[in-house]
Amino acid sequence: MFGMKDSQTAGQGAQAPAGTIVDATDATFMQEVIEASQKVPVIVDFWATWCGPCKTLGPALEDAVAKQGGKVKLVKIDVDANQAYAAQLQVQSIPTVYAFFQGQPVDAFQGALPPSQVQEFVQKLAAMSPEAGAEDEGLAQAIEAADQMLEEGDAAGAAETFAAVLQEEPANAAAYAGLVKAYLALNDIDQAEAVLNGAPAEIAHSPELDAAHAQIALARQAAGAGPVADLEARLEADPADHQARYDLATALHAQGKVAEAVDQLLELFRRDRDWNEGAAKTQLFTIFDALPAKDPVVQSGRRRLSSMIFA
Repeated sequence: MFGMKDSQTAGQGAQAPAGTIVDATDATFMQEVIEASQKVPVIVDFWATWCGPCKTLGPALEDAVAKQGGKVKLVKIDVDANQAYAAQLQVQSIPTVYAFFQGQPVDAFQGALPPSQVQEFVQKLAAMSPEAGAEDEGLAQAIEAADQMLEEGDAAGAAETFAAVLQEEPANAAAYAGLVKAYLALNDIDQAEAVLNGAPAEIAHSPELDAAHAQIALARQAAGAGPVADLEARLEADPADHQARYDLATALHAQGKVAEAVDQLLELFRRDRDWNEGAAKTQLFTIFDALPAKDPVVQSGRRRLSSMIFA
């Protein structure tokens, strides 16, 4: 990572295509990260030459990105020489890694992860890339039909179809995620969680199953959500009651008012982004992860959150 400028030499077991592992500065951040992320996910590694853990994480990131063959880009930023965007993203310790896609931050972590977890992190991002391979057409059509059943309220029929797909392809992440959604629609959270826990190890950290984890977490929160009217009254009496605003967002989401829940969490983030260890941003990412990436609520919410982070 340190002093390495030629991306062709990056990676321990694979060569990265030219331009997929680069050094950047505050001056080139918009071009190398924000603009580039319109095409493929971009990982930003904030590091420094004196940082011991960075010397472990950097090569692991480079190796994982090289293995993806251009589906993901890695941008390395020395925080000693480039402090502007590190400050905007509230980088308080290094290494810190952010992931961007379509101009928005979509994931992040701090500290040096084991190589296996770094591989999982990069693989999840690679799955977002337009270059990622398509599923088998026949199974994809069956999954689409099951999704349509869910939208029309036939959760039981959808569950049968998803289960049939899994008989044909036991490691189909989309079918597993669909089966989880079907059981959640049937108000059987325990069974949904059992299905998720039974997924094969090779897809355990796929984007679809990460979304399913988020959906289950939100479903369990919904079970304890308070009355919306009471929470709205508390906020009207004291707009600075952050807990009431957070609880109101949970209650609104439980009623299916996802956009309204996102609005409340964004307002909480605007008022105090550090409240309860950044609970508003964490909950926003949970909601975003539970929805399709192209959902208008997700796209609008990520855009508004990003504008606050970079303000």
